[in-house]
Amino acid sequence: MMATLPLSETCDMRDALTGLASAELARATLAQWQAPREIEGATIDIHSCCRVMLLGLGRIDTVNLAYGASAGDRALLEVAQRILEFAEEEFESETWLAARLSGGNFLIAVRESCSPERWQWLAEALADFVSHPISDDANASTLRLWPRIAVMRPAALESPDVILDRLADTLARAQDRHGSRVLWVDGKLFPQGRSSASLEADLLGALDRDEIKIVYQPQFSLEDDSLIGAEALARWDHPELGHLGANALFAIAERADHVAQLSQHIARVALADAAIWPDHLRLSLNVTPADLSSGMFATSLPDIIGQAGFDPQLLTLEITEHVLLADLERAAISFSALRAHGMRVALDDFGAGFCNFRYLKLLPLDYLKLDRTMVEGLGHDTRDLAIFRGIVTMAKALDLAVIVEGVERSDQISIAREEGAAIYQGFIGAKPLDRDAFLTFAADYPSR
Repeated sequence: MMATLPLSETCDMRDALTGLASAELARATLAQWQAPREIEGATIDIHSCCRVMLLGLGRIDTVNLAYGASAGDRALLEVAQRILEFAEEEFESETWLAARLSGGNFLIAVRESCSPERWQWLAEALADFVSHPISDDANASTLRLWPRIAVMRPAALESPDVILDRLADTLARAQDRHGSRVLWVDGKLFPQGRSSASLEADLLGALDRDEIKIVYQPQFSLEDDSLIGAEALARWDHPELGHLGANALFAIAERADHVAQLSQHIARVALADAAIWPDHLRLSLNVTPADLSSGMFATSLPDIIGQAGFDPQLLTLEITEHVLLADLERAAISFSALRAHGMRVALDDFGAGFCNFRYLKLLPLDYLKLDRTMVEGLGHDTRDLAIFRGIVTMAKALDLAVIVEGVERSDQISIAREEGAAIYQGFIGAKPLDRDAFLTFAADYPSR
């Protein structure tokens, strides 16, 4: 879960541009995490269980010079959104913090301890994710930013200022070293453990042994709070690296050139699981760039659906903005063909990053799925409410239903319902559940 302070405190401690934690809030949170802890009445010093990384965007000044400060701001917004998406996926059961410190420098910290190998790999995977192309629709151009990351495990009781200073010094060295995207504060380049090649081999073996598991995030109707389905999310518990979410999984798969294989595995397992759900429940699947670049995607997916015995009219395909950048026209053709089979299409993470309205014109959409940053301020921020209301009004004009994700408070549900959104998902409803737990949840839900 994201690190939180009381709402009255955090409202004034957010970065004005991105909405991430400010440098002040980052320091306060790290100080809290690093403070001595009291166990059975005695205050003792224990080893720090934090992991911290500092991500720097080396080309953001170039973007500002070439396209203007507004383009740079839009790029920073998109990077902030990607960091949030990555953190929510990879740290779902951990306490974490994402902050913008200054310019193109972002801090990511996790309170729980994890192995150096996992922290190294997560930094590599985040760098891959952030470096995906960014569309700057205002300048009819595509940007790419190449991050460098400094990583560390702070020493016990190490102060926030010392932590941030050591990370900044290491990041400066990483940005001067070609070929080194991730650098440890203590000078290590690659902690002992799995190499990228070994990870790729591990992934292929895990696919063969059916070790890539799917969990299901329940989705609910805002009209009557009924359970209407779930979104499928991939997970892998690596024997050495521990929990890896979908972003890290696909980063490994991209390096091994097995994204399509991983994507098909997820679809087959999820569709087979959903085939035995109660008849009215819907399944949502995420679509990858590899799916869209495949000329066979629109024909192979209906075959997989048929083999699973699932009703295609109960399937929603979710696609995010950065996935669409490679070939928007092909995406529109593929989704039109799939909608002819009865499937629906959702534009995921809408309302963050560039929020490209051109997609609403060109793509055959059924849903807008609003990013959690669009609902966080509902109930206490009038500007957030005005923006939310405007997006829902626009969606209705386009005959699109609105899904809100990351819902954690009852007031968010009430406001989203009043404003006319259709569906919500988030921890207030249920956390992601494995296959058997979701079946039990679905069976028991009407009597809850």
